[in-house]
Amino acid sequence: MAAPTGAAQSLRLYGAAVARVLARSGRRAFRDVDLVTERPVFVLGSPRSGTSFVARSIGRVPGFADLGELGPWKAAIPALFGSDEEVAAAQLRRMLERVRRYGLVRGLRAIEQSPETAFVLPAALRAYPQAAVVHMVRDPRDVAASLVQKGWLRAGRPGRDDIGEPYGEHPRFWVEPERLDEFDDASEAKRAGWAWRRYVTAARAAPSSTVEVRYEALAVEPDAASEPLAAHLGADPALLAEALRGMHAESVGRWHRNLTREQVDEVEAEAGELMLELGYS
Repeated sequence: MAAPTGAAQSLRLYGAAVARVLARSGRRAFRDVDLVTERPVFVLGSPRSGTSFVARSIGRVPGFADLGELGPWKAAIPALFGSDEEVAAAQLRRMLERVRRYGLVRGLRAIEQSPETAFVLPAALRAYPQAAVVHMVRDPRDVAASLVQKGWLRAGRPGRDDIGEPYGEHPRFWVEPERLDEFDDASEAKRAGWAWRRYVTAARAAPSSTVEVRYEALAVEPDAASEPLAAHLGADPALLAEALRGMHAESVGRWHRNLTREQVDEVEAEAGELMLELGYS
């Protein structure tokens, strides 16, 4: 069945986003709406880097509301990528405020967790200059192992994602224009390393607004790893640490078990320079 388009698609995405937010918000007391409106949290990182887990964990702390990956927001990013920053900022703010209003969480700090937000981060911060950015960073080989298992970048993979975009080997909006044919012909593992490099590079665009959280540190020592995150968000450190204790340490280093030597070489060939810069040897 073809994906819905135009107004029907937009209505479907907004409806799903509001329904999810209503289900997650619970019965929480409203706070100073003007204050919290200007201080959303954007959780970024490559897919399969722990962004969903961290966003949900922050959302368990009083005063925050995890909105998930907002369908209208996520669907708009490919068209906003590279567009006029002021125009993009206005559209992003309009979408987020609409979901917050109809989701009944206007008195809570919104958490948006679409990894693709990295590619419009300057516009998102123009829309919300006081926003806090959380960048989840994970070993690209573990990211690749998870992406290969999911098959989202696999040639011939049927189906569509949560916003109606097809899976498979086709180039996404974030692939460099001069390398489109190369991406289409690349192995699945190389595409995974490619995705990691592009998402991580984009997410590092605003260091003054961003705290970097390592997946590995959070999995092994959540209390210590959560301290700078709590300080960056202005959240209760004890409550945040408690919410973050559920990350699975056994997922660290899974690439040793799940990737072939050839796949590891393909990931490192595409992402090696950045992974070494980040300390992944």
